[in-house]
Amino acid sequence: MPGYRKLGRETAHRKSMLRNLVTDLLRNGRITTTDTRAKEAGRMAEKMITLGKRGGLHARRQALAYIFDETVVTKLFEEIAPKYADRNGGYTRILKLGPRRGDGAEEVFLELVK
Repeated sequence: MPGYRKLGRETAHRKSMLRNLVTDLLRNGRITTTDTRAKEAGRMAEKMITLGKRGGLHARRQALAYIFDETVVTKLFEEIAPKYADRNGGYTRILKLGPRRGDGAEEVFLELVK
């Protein structure tokens, strides 16, 4: 499990937040978040796509243990993972947007590479 960044949250809250970010990324293809959250969520999204590429029942159950929505896991295994069959990592990209208006935190797009 990745996790050198605590993100200012307790363990359960941090894990839940990252699971939600990864689920939304795989559902929509692109999310807007802060830079440090995107780096952590990107690491987990890469692991989920690798599980999708591996296929099989065990990999699907591992993905279901992390991703909240079963339809997203189906999309991962049937649509997303086959697109990256010939690619060895680097499935996500971070595009910087600039500072957030309220608190000045660096905002970014975290997206799946086409």
